[in-house]
Amino acid sequence: MITLEGVTKRYAGRPVIDDLSIGFGEEGVTALIGPNGAGKTTLFSLVGRLLRPDAGRITVDGLDVATTPSSRLATTLAVLRQDNHVAARLTVHDLVEFGRFPHSRGRLTVDDREHIERAIAYLELDAYRTRFLDELSGGQRQRAFIAMVLAQDTKYVLLDEPLNNLDLRHMTEIMRLVQKMADELGKRVVTVLHDINFAATYADRIVAMRDGVVVADAASREIMRPEVLAAVYDTTVDVREIDGRPVALYYG
Repeated sequence: MITLEGVTKRYAGRPVIDDLSIGFGEEGVTALIGPNGAGKTTLFSLVGRLLRPDAGRITVDGLDVATTPSSRLATTLAVLRQDNHVAARLTVHDLVEFGRFPHSRGRLTVDDREHIERAIAYLELDAYRTRFLDELSGGQRQRAFIAMVLAQDTKYVLLDEPLNNLDLRHMTEIMRLVQKMADELGKRVVTVLHDINFAATYADRIVAMRDGVVVADAASREIMRPEVLAAVYDTTVDVREIDGRPVALYYG
């Protein structure tokens, strides 16, 4: 369980995360939604120890994020940021190898290589394993990054806006893979999503944030109500039932 207890993070004296207490990790896929500036990415950065909180405590299965060695934490929690600064001239295979670093410290064992091969196969990347990252489409490149996370073999996976800059087909492909990872491999995935309808379709739970606090936290269908979404985004959102699924319609 990922647990935040009274967590606060301020920038220039203004709270971006404000006395937040919440837990993640019991569901397969949890989506974080909310307007820009709601604190979603900051929350990820705090859990992944990319930022330090000004107050409060964060634990992952009882491990204190502030004090647990990085090598230990990285075998339990994987974080994929939206701004991945990785050399474009890496091959897919090279990238996926990085996922084993917390386990191998750069000296790959037979077990490490098996994890690498399974991740490449699971993300259907075998045909691209020798291709450089800058030779791939956006969707293929994102699959390679998710394969790296999968090779890391952690219980918890945090994905920060994994659909960023992807077209509709690749957005759907990535979310199906994420859902499949959670269902088949028992991963506990927490992901930031901007598209409400993708969140409703692929997430088991939606946590809606605004101004650094949680304003709604429930099963996906319960969040997909006009009054809830209006409170989150401060705009009128119509919700229709299409083929048995709630779909949000919003207008300028």
